[in-house]
Amino acid sequence: MSKPAPKPWIDAIAPYVPGRSTTDDGRKVSKLSSNENPLGTSDQARAAYAAAATTLDRYPDASAAALREAIAAQHGLDPARIIYGTGSDEILHLATGAFAGLGDEVLFVRYGFSVYPIAARRVGAEPIEADDKDYATDVDALIAKITPKTRVIFVANPNNPTGTFAGKAEIARLHAAIPADCLLVLDQAYAEYLEVGEDDGGLALAMSAPNVLVTRTFSKIYGLAAERIGWGYGSAEVIDALHKIRAPFNVTTGGQSAAIAAVADTAFVDKSRAHNAKWLRWFEDQIAGLGNAGLRAVPSKANFSLVLFDGKLTAEAALKGLMDAGYIVRWLPGQGLPNALRITIGTEDECRGMVAALRKLVDNAG
Repeated sequence: MSKPAPKPWIDAIAPYVPGRSTTDDGRKVSKLSSNENPLGTSDQARAAYAAAATTLDRYPDASAAALREAIAAQHGLDPARIIYGTGSDEILHLATGAFAGLGDEVLFVRYGFSVYPIAARRVGAEPIEADDKDYATDVDALIAKITPKTRVIFVANPNNPTGTFAGKAEIARLHAAIPADCLLVLDQAYAEYLEVGEDDGGLALAMSAPNVLVTRTFSKIYGLAAERIGWGYGSAEVIDALHKIRAPFNVTTGGQSAAIAAVADTAFVDKSRAHNAKWLRWFEDQIAGLGNAGLRAVPSKANFSLVLFDGKLTAEAALKGLMDAGYIVRWLPGQGLPNALRITIGTEDECRGMVAALRKLVDNAG
């Protein structure tokens, strides 16, 4: 019997799998699997979100004008060149939808964000993976994979799930090597966790280069993951193309209000960054102390750590043991990382408790 069938490139998609929030037996425990802000959300953002409830009967501002103005003022940008979306994920999909299609190639680094191949296949493009350099972005490997079919290049910086960072010189070198008709998308979801003054130069490139798009999110350091708010910056021509396929009313009134307040609450962002810097370094030091047991933390610039398990304790066993101890982390065999766990930096209590549980698992493994 005949029935509708999806296109073959849709059938080839492996759906995105989010970080778990409950254990195998249904318990809600410390969630360190989705890189959420352990300090929660700015009080100012919460208040703004609550106040927006008085207009639930009205559509949100389809142009997100006030939000774009707030972002532009914060970063010294032209508000007319800001795109907004349902998380930065939507903008990544918009980029491939507008600039790639059947027969084209979308390029990204091995161990890159798992949305990239999904976004490519969704429009019939071929996802192309470049080799990494010890889990980090290898600019030379990316350049070597560029062909006349390459239309979009994704670079997460800092990278998810590895936490690695490519500096300004490397990003400039990559941009100089790509064809003019190829769009470079710099996915900066974790940029706010970089040290003050540390920058890959992406926004500056996007101000002047016609083929660069920078994306960011309010889901991480701003603590607004539930509202799904992202934004991007690029040339007027790139942004106009994205608007043509952007869903209308894609950012809620509450989300816009909360994001505007979150941008203004720089003290909360500074506190979140300082907390992460302290406990990320502490966590990496603790893992270094377990090096004799085959554990290694890939140096991170984000709010998580990718821990490699190359000893008697396997990543899968550690995942289950930590879950039993009350901590959910992220195991990524589907991304070619069966020997690794991605662990979000939590509160002080969560960090200390999780490391204590991990040490016990290492000891028990012999």
